[in-house]
Amino acid sequence: MSDTHAQTVRFVRESMLPEQEPPLAESGVLKWVRENLFSGWLNILLTVLSLAFIWFVLSHLLPWFLNSVWSAGSLSECREIRDEVFGPDASSACFAVITDRWHQLVFGFYPPEFYWRPIVALLLFLAAMAPVLFAGIPRKALWFSAAAPFLIYFVLWGGTIWGPLAVALGFVVGYATFVGLSRFNALLATLGAIVVPILYWLFVAGPLAGALASVLPIGLTFVPSDDFGGFQLSFIIGMAGILLSLPLGILLALGRQSNLFIINKTSVAFIEIIRGVPLIVWLFTASLLLNYFLPPGTNFDLMLRVIIMVTLFASAYIAEVVRGGLAALPKGQYEAADALGLDYWRSMRLIILPQALKISIPGIVNTFIGLFKDTTLVVFIGLLDPIGLSNAIRASTEWNGIYWELFVFIGLMFFICCFSMSRYSIYLENKLQREHR
Repeated sequence: MSDTHAQTVRFVRESMLPEQEPPLAESGVLKWVRENLFSGWLNILLTVLSLAFIWFVLSHLLPWFLNSVWSAGSLSECREIRDEVFGPDASSACFAVITDRWHQLVFGFYPPEFYWRPIVALLLFLAAMAPVLFAGIPRKALWFSAAAPFLIYFVLWGGTIWGPLAVALGFVVGYATFVGLSRFNALLATLGAIVVPILYWLFVAGPLAGALASVLPIGLTFVPSDDFGGFQLSFIIGMAGILLSLPLGILLALGRQSNLFIINKTSVAFIEIIRGVPLIVWLFTASLLLNYFLPPGTNFDLMLRVIIMVTLFASAYIAEVVRGGLAALPKGQYEAADALGLDYWRSMRLIILPQALKISIPGIVNTFIGLFKDTTLVVFIGLLDPIGLSNAIRASTEWNGIYWELFVFIGLMFFICCFSMSRYSIYLENKLQREHR
């Protein structure tokens, strides 16, 4: 038997060979390049054309950026420095306009002695948003998040402290009205929680704040809205619109799915009318036409009108995004909430909305990014956002003729803000993912 085996099997290895590295063409960068860039004639052609285009772009942009001038008082001085250092025909960016006018691009015409106030307001905003955005922070900090809008308004605009406190008291009045009327009828309590605070703000808040200010004058130097501008203006309008449009959009989505005829048709009419008209038209309405519907002599701040219109516009889109999330939930979730004996608001708060909002995160963040970028449209109604200020800087004698440097800086700042919102949405989606755990 052993002889037969020895004749049929010439060699039997008694030990394993050590592992060897794969060929260079089958591993690492070379494998990726071969499979993704040079896998066929069409892929090779597209790769060569792409590399030629990238080379063309970089060969023009890199010298322009690397030869940039960062310290000069005017465009003519910037060109003199370029001619002296790099030569008269050199491609050179004049980023000295950023170092010379950065305070104007960031703060607009805000008084320089009060620059600390927007910085404090930004820190307050970040501290207020932290408990909302990150679950690791104690929930007790949400009380500060609720009070932060009034503190931020007081820090930015100044004036008497009793104004924001009187406005905040309106929400307390609305909550007390809701609790008091909920014993009789839920619909009556909801309407009372809306109507009573509005009446309070219209007829009581102003006189109450004035009376308290005359007795105990506490406050900061008032800064009018005309002094706001630059990225400060874009942040105020964008963040206010984002924070206010989300709850309003959720209520509109619930109203559109409501079985109550008046609430349903009112929500549908609001959403369709707002979405059917461009934002620039609503901004012109806020700027020009709204005064015709107000009593004579009424001084309604333009920035406040813009914030209201931007909020209403974004809330219509948020409503449709949230409605898509509600429609994506299976009917069994609604039946499960009914089986648990929960009323409408508890079922929405505990079961339906958490799941619907998780589904709607990409659409909601996409709407927020669009809203933040659309704040540049306020330049058409006389508010000097970064685009408006860049035009004002370019019209000055020192920087007349500057162009790309300003818009590159503005575009980079907007990209950083929008990219940050996008990355947070991805973080939130991964955090709320439950299917594979």
